[in-house]
Amino acid sequence: MARNRHDIEIKLLCHVVLIFAGITMLTPFIWMISSSLKTLEEIFIFPPRMIPKVPQWSNYVRVWSSAPFGQYFFNSFKIAVLSTIGQIFSCSLAAYAFARLKFPGRDIIFLILLMTLMLPHQLTMIPVFYIMYKLGWVDTHIPLILPFFLGGAFATFLTRQFFLTIPRELDDAAKIDGCSFLRIYFQIYLPLSKPIIATIAVFTFLGRWNDLYGPLIFLHTPSKLTVTVGLSSLQGQYWTDIPLLMAASLVSLLPTIILFLAVQRYYIEGIVLSGIKR
Repeated sequence: MARNRHDIEIKLLCHVVLIFAGITMLTPFIWMISSSLKTLEEIFIFPPRMIPKVPQWSNYVRVWSSAPFGQYFFNSFKIAVLSTIGQIFSCSLAAYAFARLKFPGRDIIFLILLMTLMLPHQLTMIPVFYIMYKLGWVDTHIPLILPFFLGGAFATFLTRQFFLTIPRELDDAAKIDGCSFLRIYFQIYLPLSKPIIATIAVFTFLGRWNDLYGPLIFLHTPSKLTVTVGLSSLQGQYWTDIPLLMAASLVSLLPTIILFLAVQRYYIEGIVLSGIKR
């Protein structure tokens, strides 16, 4: 009885700590929602007021009239979706080769691939821009999409680790039936890889949706800009309409929240299984 009581007290303490930590992490998000419904005068009231006196729903209408956010959303969505598709296909194909195919220098090539993770993005920014400039792709969405069809070290590593958990007996059975390597990849590995595909999709979509440096460097035409650049344009040097900025920020978060809630179960499972190796 004493041991059971002690276990209950420990679990209760853990739940209290987790609830407190959850509320602490949600506080900025709740404050953003509150600020998006206030007037500019209410923002600077002291002490701060969490619930606005009169909710200003018109702030969300002003978001769409103050800038072409509809076009920004379409551009960001197109870039994020196409980049996610390219990253999933290219990285899963490379991961399958590293996990199941045997060829000379496989481990060395994989090691070199992992070493690229240590290169900061700022180091490769100028060479990549120069290449895109010479190809005539500056001020287009191609530089923001095409690289993700050419693989990626982090996604390839995660997918390879997941593929290593799939029993080799499935490969042997498929080979006996006359399946080629590509058919095994498409008909066995991809259908079994929903957790890791969801994980890569979340990482890539969030990264592309929240990317600011890429669009700032490669895009110049206003109609081709993305949501992140549109949000930065709402911040002035001497004055910022904070309620409008908070409303626009909240609207820009909705696609990422919906995506995470839709694939949350697969996402967590993919993170767990990608660290297991048979």
